Amino acid sequence: MEHRERHCPSPNSRCLVPLPSGYNVPVQWPKSRDMIWYGNVPHSKLVEYKKEQNWVRKSGDYFIFPGGGTKFKNGVTSYIDFIKKTLPAIRWGKHIRVILYVGCGVASFGGYLLDKDVITVSFAPKDEHEAQIQFALERGIPATLSVIGTQKLTFPDNAYDLIHCARCRVHWDGDGGKPLLELNRVLRPGGFFIWSATPVYRDDERDRNVWKSMVASTTSMCWKVVAKTVDSSGIGLVIYQKPSSYSCYEQRKEQSPPLYEPLSYCVSRLPVDSKGNLLRWPKPWPQRLISEPPSLPSEPDAEDIFNEDTKHWAALVSDVYLDCLAINWARIRNVMDMNAGYGGFAAALNELPLWVMNVVPIDAQDTLTIIFERGLIGVYHDWCESFNTYPRTYDLLLSSFLFRNLKERCDIIDVAVAMDLILRPGGYLLVQDTMETIKKLNPVLSSLHWSTSLYQGQFLVGKKGFWRPSE
Repeated sequence: MEHRERHCPSPNSRCLVPLPSGYNVPVQWPKSRDMIWYGNVPHSKLVEYKKEQNWVRKSGDYFIFPGGGTKFKNGVTSYIDFIKKTLPAIRWGKHIRVILYVGCGVASFGGYLLDKDVITVSFAPKDEHEAQIQFALERGIPATLSVIGTQKLTFPDNAYDLIHCARCRVHWDGDGGKPLLELNRVLRPGGFFIWSATPVYRDDERDRNVWKSMVASTTSMCWKVVAKTVDSSGIGLVIYQKPSSYSCYEQRKEQSPPLYEPLSYCVSRLPVDSKGNLLRWPKPWPQRLISEPPSLPSEPDAEDIFNEDTKHWAALVSDVYLDCLAINWARIRNVMDMNAGYGGFAAALNELPLWVMNVVPIDAQDTLTIIFERGLIGVYHDWCESFNTYPRTYDLLLSSFLFRNLKERCDIIDVAVAMDLILRPGGYLLVQDTMETIKKLNPVLSSLHWSTSLYQGQFLVGKKGFWRPSE
């Protein structure tokens, strides 16, 4: 899968992506979960390729998403209820809050779980299915372009409460089991992996061999099967649980390659605090959003800093971003915090019908584990490169002192071009930074025909228009 991984040009491209013919202002959430403009994502291959599985249909000027899928023969809501019935301990929206959906199709599983206070990061590569992730983001469902290939996913260790794969076309036992080891790395201790694929419930020779290999791989990683069943439509699933203690690891027969080496060799470590104690599972949602995260540093003032950061963002969002910047928040769905810190901006927006992709830059303090422990989502990224997404996929970008660490490594023009790629026409960029930075960035945005305004001498608001350069 290396050919589907991210490969950035050098130097960065400064080309502006044209609008597709027939582009419209996106359908507003929650209606967008079920229908989007065809002209905004003019790729109809999935309609034909998956017509028997009810993924997506074309109806006039729209794509319609009925909530079907390869493994959702009775609809995705029935499938979600089937999982809950199979393992009630999952407790959607309480115990399980943050999910990774591997090979997501058009992300209907994640879209319908939002009703249960579950936030799902759906990911897939750009492949023969064309624009799966672009469909998801146009619908207003969290998603990112990625693939399990030769490189680690851009998530921290022990991040997700649950990982889901419904015939996601990943050979988990391939390459010595490295794909499965990568799932083990990003799955929280005590977390679950749900696998719905033909080896779980079919009995032909190929599927039996895959199942045997999966049993060997999961056993060697100390995962245990907590449920295995088949629904009324004949579709089956198995639910594994990652251990939350070292007891199984210590009893493993195979000690070569040795335990606790880098990912390419073996099972990753379980997380511990500064005293060597295994970290606890976060508190139930929504308490985990404002509670002290389990992996918060042990320094005496760490908890005070975290709490002050939460209060700071709550006040700033309430007093400035929501009331004073003339932003039409009713049309804001997909949001990105480009320098997320502890995720305070996302936490302050929690009551609004939107979601935030929290980006932790590679040259900033690594707080992404804490963000996930709060029940939020995010990725690592280097802003000297373009962000790994399709064009026109976010409604609002926040840049809070992002350029403080970037100015020595990156050209501000390259970052502005990346922002222009990500934002939808009519979308907003909010910049809080020094006047020196704002004075450099403002003319660049103006050259892209964005409208800009300044509030209180430190908040720059940019609004992207529909202009594109003529050929």
